[in-house]
Amino acid sequence: MPIDAAKALAAEPRTGEISWNSKDVQLYHLGIGAGVPATDPDELRYTLESRLHVLPSFATVAGSGSPGVISSLSMPGIEVDLAKVLHGGQSLTVHRPIPAGGTATATGRIAAVYDKGKAAVLVMRTDVADADGPLWTNDAQIFVRGEGGWGGDRGPSTRLEPPVGDPERTVERPVREDQALLYRLSGDWNPLHADPEFAKVAGFERPILHGLCTYGITLKAVVDTLLGGDVSRVRSYGTRFAGVVYPGETLRIRMWRPDGGTVRVAVSAVQRDDAPVLADTVVTHT
Repeated sequence: MPIDAAKALAAEPRTGEISWNSKDVQLYHLGIGAGVPATDPDELRYTLESRLHVLPSFATVAGSGSPGVISSLSMPGIEVDLAKVLHGGQSLTVHRPIPAGGTATATGRIAAVYDKGKAAVLVMRTDVADADGPLWTNDAQIFVRGEGGWGGDRGPSTRLEPPVGDPERTVERPVREDQALLYRLSGDWNPLHADPEFAKVAGFERPILHGLCTYGITLKAVVDTLLGGDVSRVRSYGTRFAGVVYPGETLRIRMWRPDGGTVRVAVSAVQRDDAPVLADTVVTHT
């Protein structure tokens, strides 16, 4: 069997050192659309080194290591066809504000393997800590089509009941034509996001935007709209990738606040009749 769940779960964690600086943070912020308007004081918090605040979703690219969806596929017990792999979801827990520069230890392991019948789901967990203690925990949920059916644990459902009522806020965020080309400079070099021929082979009419780019755009919209631009208020952020985004489209981001510490979010592509892009999206905050 291409996925040996017991072997994957028993494998020793992989540990390595990562480092980043203010230039890496600024490049990431530009990659998710920050800096428009360029002289706006609220945007300068993301782009000017003397005022720099780090959006927590930077954790998905810090150190320019391979995203969890890629690194998990090289773990013991995992031998799969890349063409069958989908990045199904991403969740992040922030233990304290991320500094604009630093060195830390990243420890990655397969935290769970679920049998969904027609697919297997891998949960790749990465814990990052520096000399002062834990910084963040990233979970990447990876769907591998055709690899389920061995009778294993189905795992928890990630589907949530839809938010009730009209959204409190709705904002639209345009995605630049070159957004994927800029975002990939933060470390995800998958040609699916740049090479038209590769994208066609993968079944898309043209290159698509990175799901984690949409993930960052959405968190920035929530922070700027409902959290007063204060990145330190974010405690956790999770989503399910429900559809693709093409560079040049516009994202419609709808937000609900069911209580004082939670924001529910739904993201869709405006030009494709509000086709879902991110679903079951939750930001918890102080």
